[in-house]
Amino acid sequence: MLKKWMAIFCAAMLALVAGCGNDAAKDAPVKKDGKPALTVGLMPDTDSVPFIVAREKGFFEAEGVEVTLRPFKSAMDRDAAMQSGQLDGAISDLLAAAFALEGGFDVRVTSATDGSYQLVAGVGTPAGDARALAGAEVAVSRNTIIEYVTDRILKENGMASDAIQKVSVPQIPARLEMLQNGKLTAATLPEPMASVAVANGCKYLTGSGELGINPGVMLFSAKAAAEKKDALRAMYRAYNKAVDYLKKTPRAEYIGFVVEKGGFPEAARDALKLPDYRGATLPKEKDVAEVVHWLREKSLIKKDYDYRAIVVEDCLP
Repeated sequence: MLKKWMAIFCAAMLALVAGCGNDAAKDAPVKKDGKPALTVGLMPDTDSVPFIVAREKGFFEAEGVEVTLRPFKSAMDRDAAMQSGQLDGAISDLLAAAFALEGGFDVRVTSATDGSYQLVAGVGTPAGDARALAGAEVAVSRNTIIEYVTDRILKENGMASDAIQKVSVPQIPARLEMLQNGKLTAATLPEPMASVAVANGCKYLTGSGELGINPGVMLFSAKAAAEKKDALRAMYRAYNKAVDYLKKTPRAEYIGFVVEKGGFPEAARDALKLPDYRGATLPKEKDVAEVVHWLREKSLIKKDYDYRAIVVEDCLP
């Protein structure tokens, strides 16, 4: 996966040098007040919800920042867009941050996120816990937050990483569909896809929330983190307004546009379970250290990145 990641990165850089790449980050529109706009990539998970709310309720506009939201179905597509300059930042994770730094693409984590990731057994699968999946096919996306959470779940249950047969299904909607159609014994899914699967007859086994695993983050290019601090702080003020809105507003008032704009299955209208969102905050040092240790243990990165090599602390309001 790392070799493939490097190949994508190098191809993107060659395209930029040749003048054929997308200079979206460089040529991002500038508001009349001189504040640069931000283009942010979203994934089909609950981490995206506060951003969708902030856009739909006008919180970005109220804070004087123009934020363009771009949806992605897989981490690979999102990362390729980041590397080619189409995004300033994205909902991402600490693994993607370490991979980017290892590949020579300078990025920074600006905040933690609150999404959760669940191990779910397929329809008709008799498994009652993770240990019952020994030897079974479990869908993941390789070398991503999904595989990391899966390995942590296995470890917590006294199982080795190879105790299951990992099936690589990078696109989250495809992983959900295969699980619901009985083509997989189990899969690790982000919310709300995990809740949708359970609502459609699958079985929840365990998840990141139970284990205190928090590798989800907001990731920005080092250039954006250094040169667009005012825009980032305004974005996070709007984000915090969205968090307050979600805490105080009846579900019926937002669930419709959240499902539609988030690209979630219609079943999420009833099944969606939102986390207890925090205001914008930094990731914990232990979360960074645990991810770096996992990556080095699997020989996916060579360098031992410390907290300050990955996280910047001055982009929050």
